[in-house]
Amino acid sequence: MPEGDTVYLAAARLRAALEGKTLTASDFRVPRYATVDLRDQVVESVGSYGKHLFIRTPTVTIHSHLKMEGTWRIFHCGQRWTKPRVTARVVLRTDEVEAVGFSLGKVEVLRLADEHTVIDHLGPDLLGPDWDVAEAVRRLERYPEQSIGGALLDQRNLAGVGNVFRSEICFLRRVHPATPVGQVPDLLALVNEAHRLLTESVRKPPRRELIYGRARRPCQRCGTTIVTQLFGEPAPASDRMAYRERGIYFCPRCQPVPGN
Repeated sequence: MPEGDTVYLAAARLRAALEGKTLTASDFRVPRYATVDLRDQVVESVGSYGKHLFIRTPTVTIHSHLKMEGTWRIFHCGQRWTKPRVTARVVLRTDEVEAVGFSLGKVEVLRLADEHTVIDHLGPDLLGPDWDVAEAVRRLERYPEQSIGGALLDQRNLAGVGNVFRSEICFLRRVHPATPVGQVPDLLALVNEAHRLLTESVRKPPRRELIYGRARRPCQRCGTTIVTQLFGEPAPASDRMAYRERGIYFCPRCQPVPGN
């Protein structure tokens, strides 16, 4: 699943291509918004919050979430698309470019005044200008019995971490993902590590994972064989994507099971 850094960089590319430009056509291939016509509207801004992306005109905001397979691509007008046309869910055209959202997990066209309803429940954005480390720690501490592996994926605590980064964060802090939040030795340092990793990822892409995707290979710290296993927790009906079981990578020596 694309994580906060991917969405942040996608917003930056869309901003460079669309911001300040007038739309000559819009095509929403989502039944609910099929009749929306944004021709002659200027794209005033493009931004992200966690894993959510927003393209704003004077009257509406186009909200998208990439989910598992979504991506935004930018093409010169008339250029052949590099993804199947049938997977396009949004097309925004200017005199020069087409911005196409392929396989987007969610698309909404909202009044500008309603944009906040998408993010009000989320924790601080790790890549936002108003990143608040104290608030992120406070939110994590509300549920000390929850595993840190589950808590990092819960966007209500801090917004932007996905499965790749939670593996990396836990490895760098030598914390097993099943460790209860209340037993993490230095929660502030772990949250700061999350902020550092995502910030570096958008400043110096692409980054090379230290542990994610390295199952059965030696740990780069101690040489122990890296393990992967499904790891998840019961999901609230409102947010099943955040909690479903996914493979997490860890070093049995550097990240011992809690209590061992």
